Amino acid sequence: YYSVYFINPFITQPPHLGHGTARLKTGMTTTNATKKRKNQQRQAVIRVVLMAVILICVNILASYFHTKLDLTKEKRFTLSKPTCNLLHNMNDVAVVDVYLKGKFPAGFQRLAEATRERLESFKEYGGTHIVYRFIDPFDGKTEQQKGDVFKDLESRGVMGMNLKVHEGAEEGYSEKIIFPWALVRYHGKEKAVSLLENHQGVSALENLNNSECLLEYKLASAIHTLTIPDKQMIGYVVGNGETLGWNTYDGLTSISRIYHVDTLDLVANTYIPSVYEAIIINKPTLPFADKEKFKIDQYIMNGGKVLWMLDMVRASLDSFQNHSEQFIAMDAGLNLDDQLFKYGVRINSDLIEDVQCNVIPLVVGMSGDRPQIELRKWLYFPILVPTSKHPIVNNMGAITAMFANSIDTIATPGITKTILLQSSKYSRTTSVPVRVSLSMAKFDPRPELFNKPYRPVAVLVEGRFKSIFQNRLAPAFLQVLKDSLKQPFKPIGDSDNSMIVVSDGDIMGNDVSAKMGPAEVGYWQPTREKFANKDFLFNCLEYLTDRSGLLEARSKDLRLRLLDSGRIQKEKTQWQVINIVIPIALVLIFASCYLFFRKRRYEIKA
Repeated sequence: YYSVYFINPFITQPPHLGHGTARLKTGMTTTNATKKRKNQQRQAVIRVVLMAVILICVNILASYFHTKLDLTKEKRFTLSKPTCNLLHNMNDVAVVDVYLKGKFPAGFQRLAEATRERLESFKEYGGTHIVYRFIDPFDGKTEQQKGDVFKDLESRGVMGMNLKVHEGAEEGYSEKIIFPWALVRYHGKEKAVSLLENHQGVSALENLNNSECLLEYKLASAIHTLTIPDKQMIGYVVGNGETLGWNTYDGLTSISRIYHVDTLDLVANTYIPSVYEAIIINKPTLPFADKEKFKIDQYIMNGGKVLWMLDMVRASLDSFQNHSEQFIAMDAGLNLDDQLFKYGVRINSDLIEDVQCNVIPLVVGMSGDRPQIELRKWLYFPILVPTSKHPIVNNMGAITAMFANSIDTIATPGITKTILLQSSKYSRTTSVPVRVSLSMAKFDPRPELFNKPYRPVAVLVEGRFKSIFQNRLAPAFLQVLKDSLKQPFKPIGDSDNSMIVVSDGDIMGNDVSAKMGPAEVGYWQPTREKFANKDFLFNCLEYLTDRSGLLEARSKDLRLRLLDSGRIQKEKTQWQVINIVIPIALVLIFASCYLFFRKRRYEIKA
């Protein structure tokens, strides 16, 4: 039935409802609140689950499809295209053991972190094909076990170095053996990679910077070397008095670790086989006949690469014989001028004198019956510091030369020349014949007299070369080449080619002592310094023979953005205030303003 009530507007509740109706409304309100709370909880759970699912999906997609933005000016975190191609095409797992784990000074910690970052970028492109580990080889080892570990690593090419570590004001310094190396294993083979560059005349910070620059190239080059099933063939040309023996022992032995080196008698062979990826013509002393020049010419026309290391002047320390303190430097007469001119360069018959030079031991007097020996600058032994940004010499240390000649580049259509090495700002040349006397070392050089700066010593020549024998051969001889030797004459190369011309035949040489035997290439006994001659030799051969283009990674240059020590001392307090006090003050001001306006807002509403 229905009840009709006349409600007094001044009464808030009908008179007949009473307390039971109030309890019913309270119960309904509680039930609705409970349902609302459960609904909110259910929605919160759904949101969390959805967020987790979205995050998982995003991470799965990011593992397959990801990118990064390198905002550094020199693109230090971006791999070169040849390196990316190498990593994409890997078909096996490369394991990289880095022996830089433990407590080191800040410089080595930075090198370790840079190595880790570079390997992480390798892993982004190589995926599961790149595995790396940081190892402390002496961790948990006894003294006897440490000795065994040291010998084992040394046999693999991983060399240790002594490092002085500052333990504190009271403890002082202690010596520690560290291994700034990585060992790369791939396809059942392994290769040691030196992570630390140690260039002569370069600060520790610059050496560290150069080390970071070369990490990509060194690691990628090691993997690439291990992928090659057979070594490439390099021909070492003999037959014209080229240097071969103890003075080239270290150079040829080092090259043979990467390439298969074979001696090639240019006089006895009818032609240079195309099996050689490149040939080395190192310091010949006898003139080349036209038939030898023809063999070299046709090898180049067929795509062969040549590393020329020539002395156009007869001069050496051995010329000081029978206690003589002087000799006459003469033209070597190699009969190669016209051939090199055709390719775009000319090695002059002169000697470079450079204020930036090496030293030799010189007798300056007598102390009783004993000679007094001092190290004096020898202008004919220039120290060549690479300034070119070409990958062959970029980030490379100084190179020592002996009796080097200057090179002129010739304007040749279709041929480009790149200067790799040159003398310093304070240099000059002296044409031969010239008298070379040890007495020159007794006087300090006057820089103002050295007015022929930056004389080229090594030049990269690239392009489509033309034969020097074009339109010079008899038709009968051409027919013999085609029919009998199956080597038709080529007046011009089929495609672009390259060669490197170095005007010093001692770049590859090594010193020999009666006690120690052959020294390392680039090692200078009087000062016990090691120069980058061997690195230059390897880079030249790699550029000529490598088709992968990995040498491009050497062109990466990381700029050193050093702080001005003078301004640091002068403006120290100012920059401390800017970097510490001002940020804290800004936070406090923002918090005060926020609280003030918030308080005022609610006061107005109230």
